[in-house]
Amino acid sequence: MSHRISRRAFTLGAVAGASALALPTSPATAETAVALEKAAPQEPFFTETTLWDNTVDGLSSYHVHALAVLPDDTILACTEGRHETCDAGPHDILVRRSVDGGQTWSPTQVVEQSVDGQIWANPTFVVDKITGEVFLFHNLCEQLPENTSCSADSSTVYVVSSTDGGQTWSERRSLAGLFDHFPYNWAMHGPGPGHGIQLDSGRLILSCSHRTVITGVPTTDRNYGASTIYSDDHGRTWVAGGEIPMAAGLPVAGEARLVQRSDGAVVMNTRPGSGNDWPRAVAVSEDGGVTWSKPRMDFNAGLFNGCDTSLIRYTGGPRRGQHGPAEPDRMLFSFPDSPMRWNMTVAVSYDEGQSFRYSRSLSPIRAFYSDLARLSDGTIVLLYGCDGDLDGSPRRVALARFNLEWLTRGRDSLATGPGVDETLTQDLGKTAQQATVSGGTLTVLAEATAQDGARAVWTPAATGDYVEYPFTVAPGGDYELWLRYFRSADGGLITVTVDGEAPRTSTLDLTSSRGDGYDTALLRTGRLRPGRHTIRFTLAGPGRGGGTAVSLDQLSLVTAPHAADVREDYAVDNGGLGFAVTGTWPSSRGVFGYYGFNYLTHAKGTGANSARWLPALPGDDRYEVLISYAADPNRAGNAPYTVHHAEGTSTVTVNQKLHGVADVRMGEWVSLGTFPFRAGLDGYVELTDAADGVVIADGVRFRRQPAPGSAQ
Repeated sequence: MSHRISRRAFTLGAVAGASALALPTSPATAETAVALEKAAPQEPFFTETTLWDNTVDGLSSYHVHALAVLPDDTILACTEGRHETCDAGPHDILVRRSVDGGQTWSPTQVVEQSVDGQIWANPTFVVDKITGEVFLFHNLCEQLPENTSCSADSSTVYVVSSTDGGQTWSERRSLAGLFDHFPYNWAMHGPGPGHGIQLDSGRLILSCSHRTVITGVPTTDRNYGASTIYSDDHGRTWVAGGEIPMAAGLPVAGEARLVQRSDGAVVMNTRPGSGNDWPRAVAVSEDGGVTWSKPRMDFNAGLFNGCDTSLIRYTGGPRRGQHGPAEPDRMLFSFPDSPMRWNMTVAVSYDEGQSFRYSRSLSPIRAFYSDLARLSDGTIVLLYGCDGDLDGSPRRVALARFNLEWLTRGRDSLATGPGVDETLTQDLGKTAQQATVSGGTLTVLAEATAQDGARAVWTPAATGDYVEYPFTVAPGGDYELWLRYFRSADGGLITVTVDGEAPRTSTLDLTSSRGDGYDTALLRTGRLRPGRHTIRFTLAGPGRGGGTAVSLDQLSLVTAPHAADVREDYAVDNGGLGFAVTGTWPSSRGVFGYYGFNYLTHAKGTGANSARWLPALPGDDRYEVLISYAADPNRAGNAPYTVHHAEGTSTVTVNQKLHGVADVRMGEWVSLGTFPFRAGLDGYVELTDAADGVVIADGVRFRRQPAPGSAQ
């Protein structure tokens, strides 16, 4: 495995593995990159245009999209034009073009028209920056006669291309048989959707999701998976790459995006599930997307609805600095920042997608599939579905244009850079031999999704055991201290001390209810003297899943002129990690205003039936407790919530007939008050049925009070 370039390459360092192939910097030319380096920061701007709207245009729905920017900055936007609001109904493939940076658009062009109910789906662009040719992949789906669902059983992948900027398109080419050699009985093949990429080698590559037929096949036997399609001859021929490993305990791969890291490795970022909230899943390829590591969940962007998202390299990359001043490595990620499809958000990463430092909501309304691109002047372009009354399909498709200054609220620009520097990156797997272990065993596990290819796995013998690492600070100063760690179903509860003192984030529950994978935490911000320091991880007890496993990946010291967007708001939803009930609480979605996928109900009773929300709180502090429910006239007027906190218990009755305050991340919230809590799994909130009407159990939030002196 090749050694990954240090994340200090935000502002420093050379680039390894640069190819001799004369690819332009992506996406700007060398001259543009130099000009941007010398330019002053731009004024923030944001504009949005509606490209398709089912209340204006002729079809029932426009859903599943693709976006491409050509070398001359022509923008191509593509969508499925659905004659019925159904995944397996008749679909066209529609394209619109802009030659002025997205300010004006051509009329809709029909690239594939549904004839006799044909289902054209999954548009995916791939742009060859060397030849200028753009390829549009899509599939033709079919249903078995006995299939009465809204999902197809099988499909054939096709590709068309354009050499005149999308004005005309070639005859379609069939890629039938491309996946016949896989041993999974795959019959359904879905390109992308969205876009593929061109690697520094010149290879064109895109992802493709797969499954068996669904008719008569149980969900557990459908072999959901993903692989790649690539070309090394500028699209004359296309080859199937290897699949993401599929096995029990691994995330299910689906709709995915590809991005190339600065060290040349390719990352597949994939949707692992649908319904309710999920993290993304990530796999890594060291051979240009042909073979793949085991996938792992990636919690660093949080939990949000299973939905197609977009991930692009914005600046930097494997050829960083070859054609001019080295740009910082930046990636952009678009996603609905909510347990369901609401609140379209774009975030920026300076560490190759390991964490996302700044983010901004573009639209608080319903938000669906999205795709990102950029123009040569740095303008960010986002195509996304939004609005409407349906969970699964947008009313309209919008094209947003904005710059980095707007996205980061002035904390970054192409002219000045973000000023983010990682002065220490300590891989806790690779340096495990330096650690002191008081009890249990510490081993190293090689894993491509770990920051430097390995993570430390500690098996404590008893509560109170610890593992301690030294680290050195030079020079002294103000630093953010970040930890990347591993979450699993058997994860334990740990406490953290730095030089014997508890940081602001002093306690972490390493349990996961959504598969095994990586998460990040900002432990502390403040001054560290120069010289040697220690960080200690102590097993405080079982996590919320009952396990005691501990696995650690990376310790990072970061300097930055602006604070990261860290949400100190810890939600427990009904059905999620930390939630439990006694008695039977039926699920419902009948009344809007709830948080997440659903809410639970119980008729008025005697108090024998209860719901409990147990958070994992990161530090001793005061937290505001907020509860969400779907208000309705038949609800209890005196729903009794009991808050168990560090100073005892407090019972607050809530009139669930009345609406709370709506939030962009879903739910209507009512505050129960602010209470002191101890770190860890000490405090909780309990609701019983001892009320005068129907009681609703939905979400509970624990909102930490700001640190003294922090800007709010």
